[in-house]
Amino acid sequence: MDNSSLFQARWAWGPLILCTVLPVALLCFWLWPFGQILCLTFDEWLFHLLNRPLADNSTWRYIWTVGSLRPFDIVVGLILLSLLVRGDWVFKAGQVRQAFFGFFATLVLLLLIRALFSKWMNAMGWQHNSPSMVFSDAIHLSDFYPHLEARWELKDRSSQSFPGDHASVLLIWAMFMSLFSRKLLQQILVWALALLFMLPRLVAGAHWGQDDYIGGVLMAVLALGWSCYTPFAAKASATLMRLSAPLFEWLVRLPLLGRLHVINPRA
Repeated sequence: MDNSSLFQARWAWGPLILCTVLPVALLCFWLWPFGQILCLTFDEWLFHLLNRPLADNSTWRYIWTVGSLRPFDIVVGLILLSLLVRGDWVFKAGQVRQAFFGFFATLVLLLLIRALFSKWMNAMGWQHNSPSMVFSDAIHLSDFYPHLEARWELKDRSSQSFPGDHASVLLIWAMFMSLFSRKLLQQILVWALALLFMLPRLVAGAHWGQDDYIGGVLMAVLALGWSCYTPFAAKASATLMRLSAPLFEWLVRLPLLGRLHVINPRA
């Protein structure tokens, strides 16, 4: 196993300050009346551009209906996870397990920040409805496929759409992968997937654009900064690797799982 550490157990003050100031700046811009006008103007144009074809283009409607189903989130998660733990792609085979636990710790930090931010949002009265609940001419996928909404949780509306939780997870994955990738094609693929998988909520009207490019970005940047540019990711991943070592020693004996680099770096 490659014992070189991906994470440094020290405070990187320059990047950390940047990852703290940028979210604050984004939030201030979003709260600034003129900034909000700019966001709403752009978001209204973007929503109608993406949403209107749902009415007449059945292919467009089928694609984004599938993408808006809750089970499709599992497919997306498996794709992102497979790229994260693929040895000798972004991470060396011997570093995959450390990367996995480091990303897991970063996600936990993201969830904590999101929970605290949501309480603050509600207390300040900053929350808003999704565009599908605001515009009377919005095309609702649930009107076309009511059975899918009832059975598979078709996501096309939200009464608390800021920030975009789905987008924040995709963005923090893309940022995390970009932090360690060294090839342009890797960067392009990572961000293309993140942006593609963010689109279903925007097309269906479950989120405004600002829920993603303001809310999702500020959540992701803040969590990434306080995870990777502090001792948190290094210590959390080291602790999880140590505690899980007996489990992985057992898993490596299994026929299929034992071939995964996250289980067996020498596979």
